[in-house]
Amino acid sequence: MVEIKTIKVSEKGQVAIPADIRESIGIKKGDTLILIQEEGRILLQKSEQLKKETKEDFKHLLKHSEDVAVKFWSTKADEVWDNI
Repeated sequence: MVEIKTIKVSEKGQVAIPADIRESIGIKKGDTLILIQEEGRILLQKSEQLKKETKEDFKHLLKHSEDVAVKFWSTKADEVWDNI
């Protein structure tokens, strides 16, 4: 769902996120937001949400890396180190 609001920028460059939008997204006092600027646009996102999305995006890459490491480094010669 897209919601459009008009807000004003203060002398200090501050903006207020309207209460209904803060509530719908779950932004509370003290939350950390990420600000991304790209091609004249600004995106604000809760840092916790971005962490979850990033972790999910890279989960398959991490699994692949672990599989490759086991393939190349798990040999009979390496088993000697398991007893040390």
